[in-house]
Amino acid sequence: MRRISLFLFAFVFVFAFSAPAFAATPQFEFSGWVPYWNSATSTADVLPHLGQLKSVMPFGYTMKTDGTIVDTAHLTQEPFASMIAAARAKKVRVIPSIMWGNGAAIHAVLSNTKTRIALEDRIVALVKQNGWDGIDIDFEAKKSETRNYFSTFLKGLYWRMGNKWVYCTVEARMPLDHRFSPGATIPPDATDYANDYVQMNKYCDRVEIMAYDQGTIDVKLNAARSAPYAPVADPGWVESMVTLAAKSIAKNKIIIGVPTYGYEYQVTPLASGGFQYKMLWPFTRRYGLNIAAQLGITPWRTSANEVGFTYNPNVLAAMAPSGTDSTQTQQPVASTSVAQNLGSQINTTEPFSYMTWSDAQAIKDKVDLAKRLGVRGVAVFSFGGEDPQMWDMLK
Repeated sequence: MRRISLFLFAFVFVFAFSAPAFAATPQFEFSGWVPYWNSATSTADVLPHLGQLKSVMPFGYTMKTDGTIVDTAHLTQEPFASMIAAARAKKVRVIPSIMWGNGAAIHAVLSNTKTRIALEDRIVALVKQNGWDGIDIDFEAKKSETRNYFSTFLKGLYWRMGNKWVYCTVEARMPLDHRFSPGATIPPDATDYANDYVQMNKYCDRVEIMAYDQGTIDVKLNAARSAPYAPVADPGWVESMVTLAAKSIAKNKIIIGVPTYGYEYQVTPLASGGFQYKMLWPFTRRYGLNIAAQLGITPWRTSANEVGFTYNPNVLAAMAPSGTDSTQTQQPVASTSVAQNLGSQINTTEPFSYMTWSDAQAIKDKVDLAKRLGVRGVAVFSFGGEDPQMWDMLK
């Protein structure tokens, strides 16, 4: 698949430059993560639609601090076993995720040659023993000083994996003008990134950008969009990150991560005219609709083209979702932050509650964006509790 002989490479190289202009464009791919915390619902939602997907990423494996792997999802048991068997029958790639969010432990393991190689071997053995099509490396919260060690790890893993796929999931990386206000002093370490995009382009078959959990981190869009504004993923924010990534990563490897969930915030107006947003919790679409129904509110499209509404917490106290109405996120989200918004759609001097989530239209926006930008595809995070009309968008 990827490791070909020098002779064949030379042939392909010559053919590529003599091929006719009508050579086929790489097929656009739809894929997504199937979380362990909602396994019954997520696998049931995916099963009827496997034919629309290129890959499924069971989420999955987690890591101990010593670099050993834990099968948190129990992938060989139900309900994952049936879904995986059905995926294989339909020739859908099964690429489980290994999630690790302990930056200090990641550095300790990867900076030591012996433990790094042991981890590479451990992952390869896991893939081959279970017959997986590849692995999705989701190592988050890394330190910038881990960057070269992580690149060395990916290089070693890539070559050990042979013809198995190596997917790499990465946190959002924003352009500087979206991170800092005009005229602000940019700190010297602002570009000390933990992920080396140039090396990832070499050693990752797919680079999946976690283009969600935006909240109030984009100062440029905070000032441009109408309040309340703390989206899961504004298309403008997503485009800025993908455009930046495409400077170092081949577009035919880039996958845009697309959210299916939402967030609730406690919002406090500030004397300066802005708002303070305190993130309360993530939730599923059904939870948002249930709260709106209780209040007799019709949700509207936000300035990020998600679905949202505000309500008076004195009328209905904010309550954390539970059961299938609750969800988990792939990465940590800042609980409290401040955003200054222009052109407010609301007129209040009292704190209020704000809910916003990604529905089928918001997902379609990302699919359309991915196709316009010419990247490989999109990956949904996550299946289970999504807007059922989403599947009409994944075609």
